[in-house]
Parts: sequence; structure tokens; C-alpha cells
Amino acid sequence: MSTELPAADRAWVMTSPALDCSIETVVCIPSFRRPKHLRLTLESVVAQRTGRRFAVVVVENDASRCESAPVAAEFLASGRLTGICIVEPRQGNCQAINAAFETALETFPDAQNFLMIDDDEVASPDWLEHMVRAAETSGADIIGGPVWPNFDDKQKGGLKRHPAFAPAYDVGGPVPVIYGCGNCLIRRAVFERLPQPAFDLRFNFLGGGDCDFFVRSRRAGLRFFWVTEAVIMETVPESRTNLGWIVRRGLRIGAINYHVEHKAAQTIWSRAVVKAKMFGLVPFSLFRFTRIVLKEQQAVIAMHPMAVALGSALAVLGIEPQPYSASKITS
Repeated sequence: MSTELPAADRAWVMTSPALDCSIETVVCIPSFRRPKHLRLTLESVVAQRTGRRFAVVVVENDASRCESAPVAAEFLASGRLTGICIVEPRQGNCQAINAAFETALETFPDAQNFLMIDDDEVASPDWLEHMVRAAETSGADIIGGPVWPNFDDKQKGGLKRHPAFAPAYDVGGPVPVIYGCGNCLIRRAVFERLPQPAFDLRFNFLGGGDCDFFVRSRRAGLRFFWVTEAVIMETVPESRTNLGWIVRRGLRIGAINYHVEHKAAQTIWSRAVVKAKMFGLVPFSLFRFTRIVLKEQQAVIAMHPMAVALGSALAVLGIEPQPYSASKITS
């Protein structure tokens, strides 16, 4: 699908009957072909224990099937949630996220807190309260929280320690950076400070636009804070716990790492250094494999650094996955 359509081509599917644009907190939810999961996500947002007024912006990113929009419209029409549902016709991970944040920023000019949750996630009852309170008390610009896996195959519980599924931090407080937007709060000032669109479309089908966004935020001097109590659970289907998917995930992370570093390199020399570094990580990953397998006693976890290193090297050669292309997404 073309990525050249103007933002004006976004279609408004549903707006709450009495939308209050003075709301200060907005929850953004991009969605693509997961209507059943989206229902669970929205139910968890309805169940938030907070006295704060908030709205939701749901983005349907599959204009052809449009399976998620009716679910969101149901919650808005019934008054269970306040907010907006739109269709973003330009397919891709970054297109959907940008549509969510841009719509929220424009529709709610008084809003200062913009949270995000994915359409395969379920928020704990106090999630929103913990996130907003942390933003108010810490003074940080970006708040992150843990996303814990909920495996459909309960026998795969040992994978919760795998880097593909484990949260970045165990302890709350100030942190150098966060890496994913599946559980985050971004203050309005962040969007005003960084170039637009917020999520670089070069990462649209690869993924990693969130990692790039947060790395750029760190370079701009913005502050991060981690809230361990603001828990979100991510549904992990069986298809994402087999060895093939886990290896491909490592390859994708490696490709993202390369592109984030290469983008930041400003000179021919610094770009050459980045490329040399990516190739140099491959032999070093063999040492890490040995160290991790002795500690974890699980080869699938120990293989992760090798897959990441290989993915970085392949990306230098122009070989990389495109998991957010519509033809690649199966669940």
C-alpha cells in the first residue's frame, strides 16, 4: 500500500457523542487484524482504577478488512470509553503509531500525557494511575513500564527470561532509556521538541521506530523513568514461541540496532565504524553464547546474542526482515 497519502485521508470512524477535548490524558491504541485481542485491551482500559478523566484514540491500520474499528466503535458508542476511532490507510507500524499520537495531540490540545498500549496487551487495573502519577512526581519526560508475556502455551513459561520477552529493567526509578512503546507515557513536550513525524517511516515495516524515537529523545537530553508497578501483560501465541520465530526476532533486533546507530552516524568515517562494529559483533557473540548457556541452561536464550549479531551484519548487507508488512503478519 502506498505511503504517499496525506494525513487528511485518515477516516474518522467514531467519535464519542460528548467528546471533551479538555481531557489531559490520552491512551493511544494502534490496531491491525486483532479484533478479539483488541476487545480484551479495551476491557482492561475500561477497568482502570483512577479518578482521572482520560480518552482513547484507536487506530485501525487495515483499511481493507477493517476488523478492529467495529470493536472500538462499540465501546465508544456505548459510552464505556470516551474518545475516537480512526482508520489510517497507510499500512505499517510507524504509520499507525504516528496516526494515533498525531490525532491525540491535535484533538486534545490540553492533554499532557500520551500513553500507548498495543492491541495484544492487557493493562493491570492501576496501570494508568501509576504511569501518570510517575510523570507528575518524577518530572521525567518519558515513562516506561514492564510488559510481561502471557504465553498461550503454558509449557513455554521458561521463555519469560528470554530477552525477546523479558522487561528491560527490574527496579523502578530513573533509567537511561526505554526501548519499546508497548507500555509508555510520553509528555507533550517531547513531541514538540523532536522532529515530525515522531516515528521514522524508515522503520515502518522492520519495526524499531520506537527504539529510534527513544534513542533520539535521550540524545536530546530528555529524561526517562521506569515504573515496575505499571504492569501490562502481552498475549504471546504459540506461533511466537517456536525456535524459528525467536531466531527471526533476534535477527530483527540486530537489524534495528544497526539502522538506529547508522542513522545517528554523521560522517562517512563514523558510518564505516558502525558497519565494522556490526561485523565484529558476530565472533564476540560466540563468547556470549557460552557464558549465557552456562548461566541459564537454555540454549534458546543463549542463542539470542548470536541472532542479534547476525541480524546486524545481514542488515549491513541489505538483508533484513519486514515483519510489519501486511503479507507477513499472521497473528
